Amino acid sequence: MLPTIADILVLESVRRGNPRVVAGADRLDTKVRWVHVGEIADIAQLLRGGELVLTTGVALPADPGKLTDYIAELSSVGASGLIVELGRRFVRELPAEVVKSAEEHGLPLIVLTRETPFVQITEAVHARIIDIQLEELRASEQLHEVFTELSVEGASPAEVLAQVSRLSGRPVLLENLAHQVLACESAGRDTGTLLAGWESRSRAVAPAERTAYDAASGWLVTTVGARGQDWGRLILLCDAKPSPRDLVLAERAATTLALGRLLERHQESLERQAHGTIITGILTHAYADPDEAAARARAVGVPLTGRKLVSVVIRPTDPLDQALDGQAELGELAEATAAACRDARLPALVGALDQDRVGVLLPLPPRTSPEPALTALSERLRALWKPGAAFVLAAGSMVESIRDVRRSFLEAEQVADVAVRQPDGRPYYRLPDLRLRGLLHLLRDDARLQTFAERELGALLAHDAQRGGDLTRILRIYLDAGRNKAVAAQKAHLSRPAFYDRLRRLERILDTDLDDVESCLSLHVALLALESFRRESSR
Repeated sequence: MLPTIADILVLESVRRGNPRVVAGADRLDTKVRWVHVGEIADIAQLLRGGELVLTTGVALPADPGKLTDYIAELSSVGASGLIVELGRRFVRELPAEVVKSAEEHGLPLIVLTRETPFVQITEAVHARIIDIQLEELRASEQLHEVFTELSVEGASPAEVLAQVSRLSGRPVLLENLAHQVLACESAGRDTGTLLAGWESRSRAVAPAERTAYDAASGWLVTTVGARGQDWGRLILLCDAKPSPRDLVLAERAATTLALGRLLERHQESLERQAHGTIITGILTHAYADPDEAAARARAVGVPLTGRKLVSVVIRPTDPLDQALDGQAELGELAEATAAACRDARLPALVGALDQDRVGVLLPLPPRTSPEPALTALSERLRALWKPGAAFVLAAGSMVESIRDVRRSFLEAEQVADVAVRQPDGRPYYRLPDLRLRGLLHLLRDDARLQTFAERELGALLAHDAQRGGDLTRILRIYLDAGRNKAVAAQKAHLSRPAFYDRLRRLERILDTDLDDVESCLSLHVALLALESFRRESSR
């Protein structure tokens, strides 16, 4: 950032000349690209713009009209200003015509009332300019290294903003074109205060240039986009006028974000990433205060305060390939879920929880039953997602505080894990719908349940393992058929005598009577528990 005339006037070499501004006092913020010493009247033809001209005026014309032309020509070529040393040509003051012309053309005009070596002024100003240029070069080189590494690593917007905040020591935000905050790094400030009334505040700041500082708000704003398609703004909150390094930092970060967007062919959209980050932050207690989570959600257009909160987990029934295709498919499911929420007019946070599940946090008005919202979401998602692709939608208990959302999500995840194994076509699943299976899934880590299942089925499992048999499958078919031997034989694709023979072998191995209701109930519970153990270990 080049020095201004005001910066130059406070230099010691200039102050020794006792400078006095006689015209253009409102233009002292004009930047100075170089300092040029010249005594000839037609010096304008030698200038390129941005120069501060120093003169004693000894060679200037005496004719007032030519003096005003001299000022007009300096202004027309873009000179930053004119400093005249009094004492040689103009003894005590400049001619009134010169001052008037400078005021009319908006050209800052300064007089030095004491003799001052011009070489000291030029050396001081040029040293200042070169120092600034070197500072910008060093900053550019350092930032180039930092953000090149971020680009190569495919850093997320949150990681990019974290680096910007660390390097600048200031809060930084990324918003979309609808002025919704996609990522925020508060630099230790209160996030709620930072995001309060964000949309209206942001809309009021509309600089004309792609990168510009808005003094009224204290915002350094740079547009984010590539290939002629802008999609957001990076905003650095400054307490004072930004330095040249801040400008380079903001622009380099914007370039990294734009490049990351172009490379996101198999990943979530920025909106999904922003939503997923908020959900993950709530689940991991990353936010020091629930009010911070509420402020971040409100900044992306999802109000959480004063609402009933329902956690939803959505899982495809077919396992996803964990390579890029699987990630892309889960990303498509997340986008379809967000679209379904919009169609159903349900503001919601929607983002991937991991490689298998999409999470949704639904804020509902008070005294509202969740069933209609869950049904509407399920119906619209089935219509929007790929034809023939099945999923289960599991919901946790409705809670009233962000602090309780984690418990609700854990419940929804457990319901989804059970329901995805044997979906029965319901629009959505809740814990009461799973009955005994749900209970056993919740208790799957309990050593007592594991001991019970091993005691009931250990001998049978060992027999099948040693002989490569399928008697465990036969037992399951028999119990699923309600102990109806004829139906079970048909489902097992065996003749009745062959099926009856296997039942007798089962009774010998298990040392039990398969016609006894209580014995069969105990075995059935053990089989369901075994299923739950095996599902957990396969994840």
